[in-house]
Amino acid sequence: MATIPRSHRDLFSGKNLAHVATLMPDGSPQTTPVWIDIDAEELLFNTAAGRQKALNLDRDGRVALSVHDEANPYRYIQVRGRVVGKTHEGADAHIDRLAKRYLGVDSYPNRTATEQRVIYRIEPEHVQTMG
Repeated sequence: MATIPRSHRDLFSGKNLAHVATLMPDGSPQTTPVWIDIDAEELLFNTAAGRQKALNLDRDGRVALSVHDEANPYRYIQVRGRVVGKTHEGADAHIDRLAKRYLGVDSYPNRTATEQRVIYRIEPEHVQTMG
C-alpha cells in the first residue's frame, strides 16, 4: 500500500473534487467528479448504487483518481489503487457529512427516495504529487 503524504492530505479534507476513473466493460475509461474523503490511509467516496462508476467498480475494483487544490490547480495528487471495501452501512450519514463540508448544508439535497447510498474504500497502490 502507498501512503498519502502529509504535504497533500489536506486535499482530501477541503472542498476539492476528485476525478475518479473506472473501467467500462469494454475496458474504456470512465471518469466522474466526486466528493472525496480520507480515513487513515484509505480514500472514500460515496455514490448511489447502480450508477455507472459503482457498476464498474463492482466488476473491476481498479481505480485512478486525481485531486487538485482549488487555490492552486498546479498542486495536485494522483492515486492509483483498488477497492478494498464497500458498504451501505453509514453511507447516508457519510453523504450528509460531505454535503456539510462541500455545500454547507446539513443533509445531502439531491437524495432520491429510491436510491441506496454506498461508500467505496480505496487503498492507494501508487501515489504521485506535484506542488
